[in-house]
Amino acid sequence: MNNITILKRLYRDYTKKYLSKILMSVFFSIILAASTSSVAYLLDPAIKELFINKSQNLIILIPALIILAFIIKGASLYLAKVIMINVSEEVRKDIQTDMFASLIKADTQLVDNKHSGKFIGNLMNDVNMIVNLISTAILNLFKDSLTLIGLLSVMFYQNWKLSLIAIIMIPLASFAARTLGKRIGKVSTQQMQRAGLLTSYLIEIFKNHKLIKIFQKENYEKKRANDLIHTLKEASRKINIVFVRASPIMESLTGIMIALIIFISAKLVINDELEVSNFFSFLAAMMLAYQPVRSLATLNIAVQQGLSGARRIIPIIDDENEIKDSTGAKDLIINNGQIEFEKVEFNYHLNERQILNTINLSIPGRKMTALVGQSGAGKSTILNLIPRFYNVMGGDIKIDNQSIYSSTIFSLRKNISLVSQDTTLFDDTVRNNIAYANLDATQEQIEEAAKFSFADEFIEKLPNKYDTLIGENGVRLSGGEKQRLSIARAILKKSSIILLDEATSSLDAETENKIQKAISFLTQGKTTIVIAHRLSTILNSDKIYVINKGSVIGEGRHDDLLLSSDEYKNFYEKQVKKS
Repeated sequence: MNNITILKRLYRDYTKKYLSKILMSVFFSIILAASTSSVAYLLDPAIKELFINKSQNLIILIPALIILAFIIKGASLYLAKVIMINVSEEVRKDIQTDMFASLIKADTQLVDNKHSGKFIGNLMNDVNMIVNLISTAILNLFKDSLTLIGLLSVMFYQNWKLSLIAIIMIPLASFAARTLGKRIGKVSTQQMQRAGLLTSYLIEIFKNHKLIKIFQKENYEKKRANDLIHTLKEASRKINIVFVRASPIMESLTGIMIALIIFISAKLVINDELEVSNFFSFLAAMMLAYQPVRSLATLNIAVQQGLSGARRIIPIIDDENEIKDSTGAKDLIINNGQIEFEKVEFNYHLNERQILNTINLSIPGRKMTALVGQSGAGKSTILNLIPRFYNVMGGDIKIDNQSIYSSTIFSLRKNISLVSQDTTLFDDTVRNNIAYANLDATQEQIEEAAKFSFADEFIEKLPNKYDTLIGENGVRLSGGEKQRLSIARAILKKSSIILLDEATSSLDAETENKIQKAISFLTQGKTTIVIAHRLSTILNSDKIYVINKGSVIGEGRHDDLLLSSDEYKNFYEKQVKKS
């Protein structure tokens, strides 16, 4: 994506709608330019009439006009900036909203392949660069360009020969800034990448702080943090050094120009080709032009930074979901809830090993089916394919003879609940965590779900009961309590299909017994697929599939599999010993 394409895109999607406000800012920029130019122009009559001719008639008027010019200049600058600040914040909101909307609907695979910290870096730092491009750069372009035109007009009015010499500085400054701008774009990209790495690292540290303490790795993590902070510091240092490189260049050019102007002006005054009043008015205009010339010369730097940020943001906003409704997709209608895997093949990435190899499953409706097998056999992948977190590479999955790929994703997921051993909760109240399944649920329905999941037992003991904040991912609750909230949430959804990634692992006997009862209520009369790690789950299942290396190597009921599958028999005997 080239620079022109990016700028057109930013204008079309984020700036065009605020064009009237931007034009209002341009209007105040015109007033600013006129008032600034008038200050330089008024020095001519001020010196000529007040100091040379010693006129008493204009001794009040000219100073009053100068004061008025500065007041207008300050007011117009304030209004132009305030308008563009409002525009920039609206643009920031629009870009962040679009990016978040893209991320929230993004395919699971996209989110899995990039650390969340890098997305946060994009959302905050890169957006800031784009906003700076759209707001500051646009304002400075108009404000400083118009001011420079006005001051150049004054300069040419006073003496065109001196003006031609003075404007030599403009292309020289522009050439220097263009060179710096290319450099700033490169180091800005490096800085954002390193900022993303640091954000990702900090998220990992906060998430795993107990692990760090128990393995006594504080010093190790300090060193890692120091290394990341150091690399970010170096990137920021390079950017700031590139920024200040403009100062000596501009100061040197200005000094040369002023010296040259004074030298030539002295010659012209001696030869009576220039009046002293004209010279001071010209010099004032040239000195006032220094700021807009410098601003315009460094404008390219802000542009390059903004373009660099846009190159990282726009692909995220434009990301096209692979998992989407097919043309003519219809709502899934579930009667019995029977699920069929027909020659399903799957792998997470192309050119990697196959995870599922021509899998055929027939999962009876309104009954419990267990998946057993070694870790990495493909059990969780099977669960993830049913709600279309991923698409199959080959074959089909049907529910009540309706392909899930011919059904709308909304209607499919509406009929599925997932309870995992890795419980996910929000840093919110108990009530809101349960009601996440149904935001319109009444307090009575929430309490009923909590009762059937046995969550009400501990909720009633919490300081604020259902209004208690549970912390990040439920940090203030035990593992069993978090599981019961998760089950309550699934109960409230009232789905036809329940997916259980064995929710009772690593729990004490009493808690497991309660959760088993809660699961029994949740799954009653529902099509249930469970990844089984516990003996009780296996024995309660109506059908069992033995999965090994992405293939089905056995199926049937418990007693049948003990006779027909050595793999299952071995698995079962290990469970008996554990129990």
